[in-house]
Amino acid sequence: MFADRQRELTYLNELLNRKKPGPAQLILLYGRRRIGKTALLLEWVGRNTIPHTYWAAEKEPAELQRRKLYARLLNLPLRQAPLFDSWAELWDAVAAIVGDRRQILILDELPYAAESDPAALSALQHAWDAHFQHSNLVIVLCGSQVRVMESLQMHQSPLFGRLTGQWYLEPLPYSALRDFFPDWSAEERVATYGVAGGVPAYLAWLDPALSLSANVRQSILAEGSMFLAEPMFLLYDEVREPQSYLATLKAIGLGNHTLSDISNYALIATSHLSVYLQRLQDLKLVERRLPAATPTAKRRNSRLGRYHLADPYFRFYFRFIAPFHEYLPFDTERVLARIRQELRAFVGGTAFEELARQWVIAQGAAGRLSLRPEIVGAHWSRKVQADVVAVDWSSRQLLLGECKWGDGRVDRQTVRELIDGKGPLLRRELEDGDEWQFHYALFSRAGLTPAAAAELQRHDGLDVDLARLDAELY
Repeated sequence: MFADRQRELTYLNELLNRKKPGPAQLILLYGRRRIGKTALLLEWVGRNTIPHTYWAAEKEPAELQRRKLYARLLNLPLRQAPLFDSWAELWDAVAAIVGDRRQILILDELPYAAESDPAALSALQHAWDAHFQHSNLVIVLCGSQVRVMESLQMHQSPLFGRLTGQWYLEPLPYSALRDFFPDWSAEERVATYGVAGGVPAYLAWLDPALSLSANVRQSILAEGSMFLAEPMFLLYDEVREPQSYLATLKAIGLGNHTLSDISNYALIATSHLSVYLQRLQDLKLVERRLPAATPTAKRRNSRLGRYHLADPYFRFYFRFIAPFHEYLPFDTERVLARIRQELRAFVGGTAFEELARQWVIAQGAAGRLSLRPEIVGAHWSRKVQADVVAVDWSSRQLLLGECKWGDGRVDRQTVRELIDGKGPLLRRELEDGDEWQFHYALFSRAGLTPAAAAELQRHDGLDVDLARLDAELY
């Protein structure tokens, strides 16, 4: 299923009308495995009338790669395509074929071509300089190895200075889950977001005709499930020493978020651990978070950073599956029992809080809040923990929010604790805290009691229940 991606399609369509630079384009589109890069590109070329060629490199000799590309370009049977001794020779032939025609050429899984022949990128650079930059050809370079694809933009890359655009493909937003699971409730979609996030392939592996609980049993924990193998596939595709990275991810997934705690659990010295954490951050699998109210000048050198798994499925996997991997698939009930016992708290402390912060970002960008947030996140210190904090440093305004994923309605006492308890504590941590204007928000699954709603309204607070969150996240 193809869902959402309107921003990406708009960007790609605008490439076709560019004058500067242009009309020739050399675009980098990359992102992690399963994120939907190929589906996006094929959807894009399928919606316009410009002739296109799609080719995906495979792990095979460079001579065969070149032959397959030429055959695909001319729509020939492979046996009728000639052999080329070099990529330079192949690109000369391609230039002669394309000429001045308007055409799109998609080169997918480019790292495999560079791996088979290190001269592949230099040959493409020379071909761009000599032939394509003055043509009508649009070339899209695509790949799943994030580290390799990002290196193409660096100074030492042969393609440095030639690229005319780049796009890192992010997971789908929460709102896209409506397309995959149109008959599910908002509660089920939030829980599913907590389990699978916005990775299109993961969502497509789930059966919308089943409940989430049934999907966990039949799709995620089943013998031979792609869900069980996915973390290993991704790690082995990107890093050396995968066991050290795996130990790091396990440590974070089980609730160790400081450098020392991760080091102690994973049995990796902090000097080495920093290298692994940085690589995992580069791969967008781990993120380092700081308390949201940390001043901008202190953020770079702050020692309050905590490391979290950035991908929802990795959070789910390393919380519920990795610790019991040896029991699968023979003792699925042991894993299911833990999931049933802890999933609600897990979703409330991960997905729901994350979606609440996304809601604040979206509302702030749309100008629907009393402040324009510069930082949105959680906040923690020795005296105060807050689920949602949005800071507008320029106007000295702060939004302080609490998330409640329980079944019952939030009572008045919870509102009082937020406003009279956490508010003053956080104010004392701010420089010139008395000069700051505070705003408050309650994010809840079941809404507020009448007394709680009245108390929050008395302070002009925001009451964002699940129905409102679901409707306004887009």
